[in-house]
Amino acid sequence: MDELVEVALDRPSTSKWSRIHSDCTIHQQVSHLGPTPMTTYKRFEDLPVWRISVQLAARMFPWTQRNVARGNGDLANQLQRAVHSISNNIAEGFERGSTNELLQFLYIARGSAGEVRSMLCVMELIPVFDHLRSEISDLKAECEMISRQIRGWADSLQNSEIAGQRHLNDKTRRQYERRQQRSAFMQRQEEFRQEMEERLNREAAERRGKQQNDISRDA
Repeated sequence: MDELVEVALDRPSTSKWSRIHSDCTIHQQVSHLGPTPMTTYKRFEDLPVWRISVQLAARMFPWTQRNVARGNGDLANQLQRAVHSISNNIAEGFERGSTNELLQFLYIARGSAGEVRSMLCVMELIPVFDHLRSEISDLKAECEMISRQIRGWADSLQNSEIAGQRHLNDKTRRQYERRQQRSAFMQRQEEFRQEMEERLNREAAERRGKQQNDISRDA
């Protein structure tokens, strides 16, 4: 699973922003099927959502200097601080090593993403920034995507049975991962059962319809 994420993050792409969207999609798939990032990843630098947040900050800093700072220094500084806060809080929460503390910092990070998005919404209403509408829209979309990623991670942590990375040893980590794998397997089995049941019901309904048509023709 780690290998899948690493390959995806390192593969070449025609656009670094399409690469970011692809990374997010893979992170959603991995998070849905396996253990939480607290057990999957050992370093915050490997977290896809952290990496996406850092790339957003790297884009935002020169963008604000180039387009916002002149005559709007306070707005530029606020945007820079808020976008930097996203990745910083993800990293600090992860390094704390407990689920409760991580959740607190994830909510702060998500709040910072919302703060960035709110300021971008204000910029859309100011005529002096009319020529930046397309770029502002792209930045808002990136912030919203990060917010969704953080929310999904927080939801998975709230449903987690572990108290955090620092409470795990190799044995308990393996036990937890096995439980997660069994749970995912049972979920796939249930989905397969439901699909089979629906297919059998459809086939039975089709047979009944065919029989009724045959009876109608004979009559």
